[in-house]
Amino acid sequence: MPNDAHRTIDFFTEDALPVPRVSPAEAERVAAEHLGLTARARSLGSQQDANFLLHDGDGTPTAILKVANPAFGATEIEAQDAAADLIAAACPELRIATVLRRPDGSPRRTTVDTGNGPAVTRLLRHLPGGTLSGPRHLSPATVAAMGTIAGRVSTALRDFRHPGLERVLQWDPRHADRVVARLARHIDEPDRRAAVEAATAGAWARVHALAAALPAQAVHLDLTDDNLIRRPGVRPPMPDGVIDFGDLATSWAVGELAVSLSSMLHHDGVEPHHLLPAVRAFHAVRPLTAEEAEALWPLVVLRACVLVASGRQQAAVDGDNAYAEAALDREWRIFEQATRLPLSVMTHLVKDSVRPADAPGVPVAARVPERPLLRGVAADRIAVIDLSTGADSMDGGAWLDAGAEEALAVAALADGAAATATRYAQARLSRAPALSALSGATVPTGVDLALGRSVVLQAPGPGKVLAAGPGVVEITYGPLVLTASFPASLGPVVAAGAAVRAGDDLLHLPAGSRVRVALRTSGSPSVPPLVRPEYAAGWLPLTADPAPLLGLAPTGPVEEAGLLDRRDAVFATVQEHYYSDPPRIERGWRHHLLSTEGRSYLDIVNNVTPLGHAHPRVERAVSRQLRRLNTNSRFHYASVVEFTERLAGLLPDPLDTVFLVNSGSEAVDLGLRLAIGASGRHDVVALREAYHGWTYASDAVSTSLQDNPNALATRPSWVHTVDSPNSYRGRHRGADAVRYAPEAVAVIDALAADGRPAGAFIGETFYGNAGGVPLPDGYLAQVYAAVRRHGGLTVADEVQVGYGRLGHWFWGFEQQQVVPDVVCVAKAMGNGHPLGAVITSKEVAGRYREQGYFFSSTGGSPVSSIVGLTVLDTLRDEGLQANAVRVGGHLRRRLEALAGRYGVIGAVHGSGLYLGLELVRDRGTLEPATEETSELCDRMLDLGVIVQPTGDHLNILKIKPPLCIDNHAADFFADMLDLALTQLGHGGAR
Repeated sequence: MPNDAHRTIDFFTEDALPVPRVSPAEAERVAAEHLGLTARARSLGSQQDANFLLHDGDGTPTAILKVANPAFGATEIEAQDAAADLIAAACPELRIATVLRRPDGSPRRTTVDTGNGPAVTRLLRHLPGGTLSGPRHLSPATVAAMGTIAGRVSTALRDFRHPGLERVLQWDPRHADRVVARLARHIDEPDRRAAVEAATAGAWARVHALAAALPAQAVHLDLTDDNLIRRPGVRPPMPDGVIDFGDLATSWAVGELAVSLSSMLHHDGVEPHHLLPAVRAFHAVRPLTAEEAEALWPLVVLRACVLVASGRQQAAVDGDNAYAEAALDREWRIFEQATRLPLSVMTHLVKDSVRPADAPGVPVAARVPERPLLRGVAADRIAVIDLSTGADSMDGGAWLDAGAEEALAVAALADGAAATATRYAQARLSRAPALSALSGATVPTGVDLALGRSVVLQAPGPGKVLAAGPGVVEITYGPLVLTASFPASLGPVVAAGAAVRAGDDLLHLPAGSRVRVALRTSGSPSVPPLVRPEYAAGWLPLTADPAPLLGLAPTGPVEEAGLLDRRDAVFATVQEHYYSDPPRIERGWRHHLLSTEGRSYLDIVNNVTPLGHAHPRVERAVSRQLRRLNTNSRFHYASVVEFTERLAGLLPDPLDTVFLVNSGSEAVDLGLRLAIGASGRHDVVALREAYHGWTYASDAVSTSLQDNPNALATRPSWVHTVDSPNSYRGRHRGADAVRYAPEAVAVIDALAADGRPAGAFIGETFYGNAGGVPLPDGYLAQVYAAVRRHGGLTVADEVQVGYGRLGHWFWGFEQQQVVPDVVCVAKAMGNGHPLGAVITSKEVAGRYREQGYFFSSTGGSPVSSIVGLTVLDTLRDEGLQANAVRVGGHLRRRLEALAGRYGVIGAVHGSGLYLGLELVRDRGTLEPATEETSELCDRMLDLGVIVQPTGDHLNILKIKPPLCIDNHAADFFADMLDLALTQLGHGGAR
């Protein structure tokens, strides 16, 4: 093997590149004798080099010793070190594994003999934090960060020149076809070898056609999950470090991104569409040219093919290379994911992801037909069936009926339509699977026709028959291919290969026939009838809307880009929305929420709708009342009387008088005003770590740090707080929680002694904001007694816990075996309609007269009163409180079982369907797992579950679904939680 200093590698002149044979002891000797560092060595894995972690006696890492493959010359190594130094200077926000230097400034680099020949050896900076390697799911933020780093490195290296860059590497995508041709024989499985060779041929043809237009420059070419280092102490893992410049070369610049993307595809739960944040992030830093966007996914496929072929070859020639052997399965996983969709689909998806928001894609247009596709049916006799999320036909849970589409077609035909047609590109809610970890194929690429009379399918223009047989006829139509699919019992009247003119018969269809009509671009791959919404932007550009062939107006893809920006432009930003990239939710049904993409989500957070979304009983009652009357409660009508009687009847004596308002905040505000007015004392005692509302008074007594980080420091002087009686993470835990009540009593007594006795004490009766933690037994009895002893009144905030959500108790205060003086309730009262109430005694209510009068325009309106009555009736008639006991108990058992398997679960709080799953980093210290909780919520959304964090540390999953949820849905939630925790690397109790 030549050893001249200026040589560079040519992979195709090498038989193989086995890892240099260097032992840890030899590595220690080289470091000490040649590089001036005495340390212990531990071998690290590598495909072609030998790497060692050097550490001192206590295990603290000091450097990386890298023994380059003997095939790599000194000039190449010098180029790598120069590039690392350049990026470190250009990108100070990144940590770079630069070569360490001696006191005189020279690099700590030498050449040593190995069993494979002389090899350049050097010391590199060790970057703490660990790599992104392994199967752990990558969050969108992590994926985007990887793309950003690739963009910054590409930008930094754009003008870098060095003779050591002129290498012929097996990893250079410019040689991918030759590499696979040379190494494919090492793929032992014939079917896999054939798949790799076919994928290589297809991808290489695409890239080769673009090669002349692809910019070339210096590229790192290995910015993979193995070589991007996590920022220490940051969760979820976020990369900020770059190591291993061993593949540095001149190549196509876009290859930098392609390599990074391919490395993400083996991670748990990652599909091709999950990589788009990296594409957008790279493009934002280093814009892709049109040709690079076209070439990107073919390059990802080529990288996957090279990985498979190279991995098999390396394992064969380097039999004891555990690193190469362990990589075989994940390399095949990368290949499977890279090739799961046609190249043209992924290319359109990439192009769509980098297209400016104000430059919508132009759909393929079908030319105006010379003859309508259907002879015998006028366009005005074709009924268009709307199956979207917003369609009235999807009301009442109809989307769950497997026969919904057929039923709508039959009804329209019975109503006089000659035919029915569905809409192209509009997501069909009727195809949305409920409780599914994956989105369903909901976006149609054609239209479905139902015929109420006999018709002739005719050629809309001149063309050629491409296929004709039972169940299918396919003809060219200008630059498009028209496909009609129908029952196999029918056959076309034309033969394959025949030329057709406009108006020629293609197929005779009897009444009652069902036909699917689709248009695709000539040369495109076969297009499924329905595609998943995440990939619709890739599939639809291969198709065209057949509606004009039927004489109907085209529907085209629904463009939703910019809606969130419009919201942010006019909606005060303090009114936040769930998720950074939220789905557009336009429908609910029971415990399901439905997006405009036809995705069904399990709703785990909506305590506003205890009966479930879109309850037909509520809808009918509201609609009926709106047809009759809706005005303010100063008018005399029956419903407000009936409702307040029913509400008061649910409370113990002496709570018999009701005020009706519109929200929980108003209820708490009014409740405090009643208590202060009746007691004549203006000081209020409130619990810390609680949220009560946004009005002046309710905000004044709110101390949740997540709702107001300065809450404790900005309370008005009349508000006095006592310790949060949190028996899990408060000052007193477990059995010691009995100490909270005496301490609170001491504060109340001290206020009285100071001449400022509390006029009111307010608290949630079951600690909601803290994640459903019950108050210690007897807590409220002691605190209420102390407040009353000094002439104050007690206010119970039942806004979240009331109305049967706890299962075993209708009201939270029942769990504490107390009766408050004032009860504030809202949320569940209206099943989503704005409705709140304050219930107190006649004596307390009467004292309000001394402060003026009370009036709420829509509190207690006829519609609100009817809603309130209907909710109470339905809670009773459907046994939803009992359901909270049954399903809540089942779900709690499932969650407790998960806690036994995952150390990140610190505790399961709550009762009934008012639960909280608290996540911690350590069960001893209870360090909150805040970032982990956020990442988990995002992953759960991707798996079809809407759940959100709560608590001062935002580390508790709030589990407050509609009370109609069943065990099947509860199991789905637990199963998805199990899956997400595993994918995010939380396995193993500790």
